[in-house]
Amino acid sequence: MPEKDPLSYSLITYAWVFGISLFGGLAGYFRKVKSGLISRFSLIELVGEMFISAFVGVMTFYLCEWADIPGPLAAALIGIASHMGSRAIFIFETAADKAFQRFVNVEKL
Repeated sequence: MPEKDPLSYSLITYAWVFGISLFGGLAGYFRKVKSGLISRFSLIELVGEMFISAFVGVMTFYLCEWADIPGPLAAALIGIASHMGSRAIFIFETAADKAFQRFVNVEKL
C-alpha cells in the first residue's frame, strides 16, 4: 500500500472535506448568532469561522486517515469537528499536550 501524504489525495477528496467543513462552519456560525454569542451578522466573523472550520476539518480528515477510520464515519467526524471550530482545536491541543507529557515522562525513566 502506498504511503499516505497530503499530496496523494485527489482534488475530489479535498473538495468533499472542504465542503463538509465549510457547511459545519456555517452551521456553527448561525448557532452563535441564534444563541446571542454574536449580536448581529458580521461578514468578518463568518469568514473567520469558515477559515477555522476548514482548518479543523482538514486536520480531522488527516487524523481519520491516520487512524484508518472508514469514509462515512470520517465524514461525520469532520462535520462535527468543523462545527465545533476553535473548540475542536482546543481539544486537539489538550490531547497533544497530554500525549507529549506522557512521552516526556517515559523518556525520563
